Amino acid sequence: MLYGCLVPHPPLIIEEVGGPDEIPATRAAYKKIALEAKQASPDVLVIFSPHSIIYSDYLHISPGRQAHGNFGLYNAPQAKYSVGYDSELAALIGEIAEENGIRAGFLGEVDKALDHASMVPLHFIKHDKIVRIGLSGFSLIDHYRFGMCVRLAIEKLGRNAVIVASGDMSHKLSETGSYGLAPEGALHDRYVMECLQEGDFKKLMAIDPAVANAAAECGLRSLVMLAGVFDGLDFESEVYSYEAPYGVGYLTASIRSVGMRDSLLADIVSDYESRLEATRSSEDAYVRLARMNVENFVLYGEPAVLPERLPPEMAEEQAGVFVSIYKNGELRGCIGTIYPTCPSIAEEIIQNSISSCSKDSRFDPVEHSELDELVYSVDVLSTPEPVSEMSVLNAKKYGIIVSSGSRRGLLLPNLSGVDTVKEQISIALRKGGISQSEPYLIERFEVVRHS
Repeated sequence: MLYGCLVPHPPLIIEEVGGPDEIPATRAAYKKIALEAKQASPDVLVIFSPHSIIYSDYLHISPGRQAHGNFGLYNAPQAKYSVGYDSELAALIGEIAEENGIRAGFLGEVDKALDHASMVPLHFIKHDKIVRIGLSGFSLIDHYRFGMCVRLAIEKLGRNAVIVASGDMSHKLSETGSYGLAPEGALHDRYVMECLQEGDFKKLMAIDPAVANAAAECGLRSLVMLAGVFDGLDFESEVYSYEAPYGVGYLTASIRSVGMRDSLLADIVSDYESRLEATRSSEDAYVRLARMNVENFVLYGEPAVLPERLPPEMAEEQAGVFVSIYKNGELRGCIGTIYPTCPSIAEEIIQNSISSCSKDSRFDPVEHSELDELVYSVDVLSTPEPVSEMSVLNAKKYGIIVSSGSRRGLLLPNLSGVDTVKEQISIALRKGGISQSEPYLIERFEVVRHS
């Protein structure tokens, strides 16, 4: 029998940090999971941690023979942990992943210490041998496939393993919480809980990455890798607790195998491709042009030829345009122009979509292998107008430009996680390298968003 669990990692649940009574439902669920894990008699715990080493294009497996950590960052250095690493299993996981086209292994360690998302589970599920694996910027499907590689390595070595998916749910469940409130937070947590209650990992893999991103979760990819470990197995899943006392969702659940069944991977990939096709078929001329141009530029190194038939406003009017590119619900590139620099909106889209995919200094240039995963948004700007009173601003309706001398910062309207004018101005100032103590001018503009 293979046993796995999804567990949160709030440091306050550690007695030395928060006392013996914090987060009681989660604490009780942890104790139940610890007992079940012990009954599984594992040789090793495999821990998926969102706070271990994370890279956009690589799954990091902690190297070496042992690791140590403590809660000194939370004023409790006396709460300390030492474990050994199952280096043989860790190496084989990396080898099998690479054989399956998933970049993974021991490269790039920047911190040897155990992270809190590993130590909290270890506080309850005590064991002296682990494999610790971080997350990545890979797609959910690649995380699922990686989970399949983990199980293959476990089976090849004949290990009896308990799989621990460490991760909190949404961090945006309360206006008074540290991360604020977003409507996507409760939606995300409810969806994930339903997937676990129904034992439906195919449904889990259909989650909207934009919703997960707006919910500010840190456990989805851990859970998806856990789901991949159980691919091809019939299983029972049970939710033990869910609570959100500090505006962060803490979901605790167990999964245990009860037999074999067909792999879900082909269906998951097919569903994903169907959703991509539906996205493409719903794109209007603005977004379709941005996509066509990026794909042509990445594949052939040159801009696309303008289609002969375009809406008159695209071919004849001028405006500033921002092109945003998203991957797995997260920004992959965004560059634009405040005022028109080209003879038409269509040509502005051509120019700025190339810049977004290749010249945004925050990201590496888009590669061929990413093209099918990208989602586009095109914002057409109105002419900016000066603002003399804060009362005329609205973070959902208006974008803003702040300027001081030659420095300037711009922020588009209606962005996820930017709910107030104060937040909007603060971010725009930061982007422009302008301090809040300096005098600055504010302009506002509206956009027509095509997405």
